[in-house]
Amino acid sequence: MGRLFGTDGVRGIANEELTCERAMQIGRAAAEVLSSGRRNLPTVLVGMDTRLSSEMLASALTAGLCSVGADVIDLGVVPTPAVAYLIGKYKAHAGIMISASHNPYDYNGIKIFNEDGFKLADELEERIESIVLDGTPAPKLAASRNIGRVTRAQNAPKDYIDHLVSSVHCSLEGMNIAVDCANGSASRTAAILFERLGANAVILSSDPDGVNINENCGSTHLDNLRAYVTEHGLDAGIAYDGDADRCLCVDNEGNDVDGDMIMAILALDMKARGKLNKNTVVGTIMTNFGFSKFCEANGIRFEATKVGDRYVLEEMLLEDYHLGGEQSGHIIFRDFSTTGDGQLTSIQLLSQLKRTGVALSDAAKAMTRFPQFIVNIRVSAEAKLAFYTDHKVKEILDEAKKAMGDTGRIVTRPSGTEPLIRIMTEGEDSELAKSIAEDTAERIKKQLESYK
Repeated sequence: MGRLFGTDGVRGIANEELTCERAMQIGRAAAEVLSSGRRNLPTVLVGMDTRLSSEMLASALTAGLCSVGADVIDLGVVPTPAVAYLIGKYKAHAGIMISASHNPYDYNGIKIFNEDGFKLADELEERIESIVLDGTPAPKLAASRNIGRVTRAQNAPKDYIDHLVSSVHCSLEGMNIAVDCANGSASRTAAILFERLGANAVILSSDPDGVNINENCGSTHLDNLRAYVTEHGLDAGIAYDGDADRCLCVDNEGNDVDGDMIMAILALDMKARGKLNKNTVVGTIMTNFGFSKFCEANGIRFEATKVGDRYVLEEMLLEDYHLGGEQSGHIIFRDFSTTGDGQLTSIQLLSQLKRTGVALSDAAKAMTRFPQFIVNIRVSAEAKLAFYTDHKVKEILDEAKKAMGDTGRIVTRPSGTEPLIRIMTEGEDSELAKSIAEDTAERIKKQLESYK
């Protein structure tokens, strides 16, 4: 994790940590790095979510890009995966999304994609960091006649929806679903998408006001969706996060269906149709142990990476795997996308259910989740760094691993997007896993309190 970039771009509280000045600096630095080896400066797509600060930061970023001669195509409010897809569609050289994904409205972020629609490699992010934080090399401002131009892409949502629709080959007619847009980017696209696919979709949390994004809704708050699905007897509930690159579900009985379970359902279907290349699925170290057991039982290989969909994708590209993702709902279908896409995930899942005639509650039984507990510790930036070096923290973790024994595991890591350290335990004994997670978190929190 770099000084500026985390596991999913730059992120911070808008107008405090992520200011207009910083966004402009990142725009200039990105143009400098992305133009390396090119005769001309790049054309860059800029999209944003529905946060109050998004338009402000998008304007500052655009100003930075144009000030060094890069041209900008303004996509307006779109999902993050739309930016990644439209880079190729519009023959641009890069794309940038203004969003803090699942975080509250007061946070915002900057995600950068290269000309192939992939998130920037670590070394390119480090070069941008060096320019922004160290001023080396300082971007050269364009002469007046060479300042970049801004154009508006009026059809961006439609072009992206056309792409999504083309990925499925059956109608969703007759399916009764609820779709929670998290008052975010999917508010621009979900209703049209499901209308075109023929589903009877009730659209929830689709009235963004700048501050209600992810507020008691979306993939991080499933209670309202769960209640709606069970009260109205629907086939499924779909929940996205603020920038719609994640998807979690609620089945027809009101049970949660997380990213691991979605991958299990789709992996079985892809294997049966000969679409699961090398019979392999890529997850992370946080993927539920039950998914590994599912893979063993069904002749599927499982590869685990560091946490972050960028690392999942790197492994997929390296070995030519076609399905991967995270428990949080970032699912990557390499046949159709270069990044996690919540709406793509949802229609792939629903079309599979429609083709097979199987209820989501039954399909989800393909995988049995091991009891898993995650405790988040809020810490300072200094404490996040000390987590790696403090010898007492290491002793605490060693003791926890011994206590878990062979029937479970413990995974600890600093969040790449928030000021948190995450403690995850998982095992056959639910009470043991829970108590070790809580005790370990309390001891680590106490140990790191001195780091301010």
